[in-house]
Amino acid sequence: MAMVVYCDQTPKQFHGTLPEETDILVIGGGVIGISTAYHLAKKGVRVAVCEKGRVAGEQSSRNWGWIRQQGRDAAELPISMESNRIWKQLVSETNEDLGFTQQGVYYLAENEQDLSSFEAFLKLAKQHGLDTQIQSERQIREQIQGRPGKWRGAMVTPSDARAEPWQAVPAIARIAERLGAVVVEDCAVRTLDFEGGKVSGAVTEKGRIKAGRVLLAGGAWSSLFAGNLGVSVPQLAVRATVAATAPVPNVFSGNAADSDFAFRRRADGGYTLALSDLHQHYIGPSSFKHLLKWLPALKASYKGISLGFKGPAGHPDSWAHKRSWAENDVTPFEKVRVLNPAPDPSAKTTILARWEDRFPQLAETRLVEIWAGMIDAMPDFIPIMDEVPSHKGVFIATGFSGHGFGIGPAAGRIMSDLMAGNPAGHDMSRFRFNRFHDGSKIEIGPFL
Repeated sequence: MAMVVYCDQTPKQFHGTLPEETDILVIGGGVIGISTAYHLAKKGVRVAVCEKGRVAGEQSSRNWGWIRQQGRDAAELPISMESNRIWKQLVSETNEDLGFTQQGVYYLAENEQDLSSFEAFLKLAKQHGLDTQIQSERQIREQIQGRPGKWRGAMVTPSDARAEPWQAVPAIARIAERLGAVVVEDCAVRTLDFEGGKVSGAVTEKGRIKAGRVLLAGGAWSSLFAGNLGVSVPQLAVRATVAATAPVPNVFSGNAADSDFAFRRRADGGYTLALSDLHQHYIGPSSFKHLLKWLPALKASYKGISLGFKGPAGHPDSWAHKRSWAENDVTPFEKVRVLNPAPDPSAKTTILARWEDRFPQLAETRLVEIWAGMIDAMPDFIPIMDEVPSHKGVFIATGFSGHGFGIGPAAGRIMSDLMAGNPAGHDMSRFRFNRFHDGSKIEIGPFL
């Protein structure tokens, strides 16, 4: 079954009608927003999701599909472990094919230095009872039928999993609907209403909606929306390219990445392939505005990031977008329903060359699809999951930096509890909004 690459003309799957009032409004129908709506509806809370285009239309359907605990930041790891458990629950609740399978994530080492770099996470994993282990070159050769000598060993977490993103997120949205959530596509939120210093609702292109709490989960678009409210979110976006092969013999059943190449088996018998060192950031107004906050990340690692001025038409930090608007104005979110950036022109050749290098017996492999998405990233590669201190009742969950799909169900559970006034169940200090505004030192998390 081929992947769905969404565009403005993709038929709507969700036909909810915007209610006059709801307890919580979610802006954005990606994995974070949809997962939050699912958990809220499960609690019996009235929730409406407004998606400017299509549910999972952008990065939530364009990612690698990994459900990964391995390699996470220390603060993210317990959340990722919770998410892994929730994914397994969702499989039974959806009664649909999510493409979910637990066949592990492998970080492949090409030399002894790579192997030694895994030791820090191995210690963290043991502290949390995670099943991470180091495997030898012989063990890897028994599991991965790649070129002999390419990999010296690996760090492996057998309980890690994957799902098919374009199937899974809409399936969760359908569960949320069955539980009472309202999901409205083609419904951009323009701005928010406030009364007495607290959010009271929103203005959408389809009219007003009253809501006592609002979650901004707009992915790469979150910073642009927040800026119109006077809220500074130092989020930038990078374009990443991914491809799918035609069905080929099974040379590996799991999910793996080495220094610059990632691959995982697909349900259709092919492989999803990606380049972990080929990302483009397109310089826009936010690049200059947030430069100082991003300098530590740039100093720590500039690998694989190229810069350009001419980005995909209408990308979130485009110079063409207006930065402020009123409730009656047509916003950038209505002009770009589904951002569908073209893949990197050089990606196809590079992907095939690296695939052939790892698996020379599959040198004639064809790519049947190649696509790109915009990853929303924060200066420390750790998301914000918090209430905005200056805007009571407004919560933000954004900047998941390529980690959002796997961690999404637990992030949604956390946001649903925070918005309902319940404990998060985890130490959330690492994810606070004010860490970029209170003079705190930026602590860089893992990028992959």
